[in-house]
Amino acid sequence: QERNARAEKSVNKVSTLDGVALALPSLMRAEKLQKRAASVGFDWRLTARVVEKISEELTEIAEEDCVGGPTDSLRLECGDFLFACVNLVRHLKIDPEAALREANSKFENRFRRLEEIVGSEKQKPEDMPLSELENVWSRVKAEEA
Repeated sequence: QERNARAEKSVNKVSTLDGVALALPSLMRAEKLQKRAASVGFDWRLTARVVEKISEELTEIAEEDCVGGPTDSLRLECGDFLFACVNLVRHLKIDPEAALREANSKFENRFRRLEEIVGSEKQKPEDMPLSELENVWSRVKAEEA
């Protein structure tokens, strides 16, 4: 029955984007929507155009942020920025989910090491100025090299 319903839907397909599940994680859904749009030619050929779009979105975020405080417009601009970032990663033929998972892991490992170093100096991160935390962060990164 479910198979028949899917077959019937494909016959009545209205949009190229039909069938991209709403329940997918947002990062994955963004990539799938972009791939579908690209399949009918709605895609930039040059990665440089995607980078320009990201820059444009950053400018729009900065303009909205000047208004002060979180707003619906700022949230929407942040979403546009993230969507454009997924597009760049897709253009580079990198799995965005894997790339973000690795970045999360790298950040987590570095931050845990930062906490270790700060703790060994009998301090707490929350009691230190950002400039000192950034110095420790630089040390952690240097240890990796």
